[in-house]
Amino acid sequence: MGKYRKKVQVVVLLAVLIIGGYAIFQSFQNNDSNNLIKIGQPAPDFRLANLNNEPVALSDYIGTPLVINFWGTFCEPCIREIPSFQKQYEKWNEQGLEIIGINLSEDSLTVSNYMRRFNMTYPVVRDVDRKTEKKYGLRSYPTTFFVKADGTLQAAVVGEMTEKQIEEHIQQLMK
Repeated sequence: MGKYRKKVQVVVLLAVLIIGGYAIFQSFQNNDSNNLIKIGQPAPDFRLANLNNEPVALSDYIGTPLVINFWGTFCEPCIREIPSFQKQYEKWNEQGLEIIGINLSEDSLTVSNYMRRFNMTYPVVRDVDRKTEKKYGLRSYPTTFFVKADGTLQAAVVGEMTEKQIEEHIQQLMK
């Protein structure tokens, strides 16, 4: 009786390991790069509120090269990037470039405090229900999308960028 019980336990354990391994494998198959919108595709539209509760939509930027940066105050790499985005905004805005920061569902007070702290002058909106984040396929932060004037995606970068990397992407976008 004991040998039979031991065999059943081993079979159950193997089944659990196989099912668990399969589940883990599937989660790795659905990684960041597989879910992000693809280069050449239209950027998904969104309609979000800025800190004054005014609506801002992607369609407001049709005909304009646009950088969309998803960030959060809880994200150290995001915070390190903000001064670089601000410098690039100041450098390129008069030539037609727009940058929009999409904050990931934090309250207005927290976001406005960070904007003041870093002297952010480019628009920031809040993705309160995180629907826009899902449309864009985000899995980690920061994630930045470079959108051509025709509304199609030129590049997507998951993770922190240096100011030089940001500028190189913007130069390509402005051609």
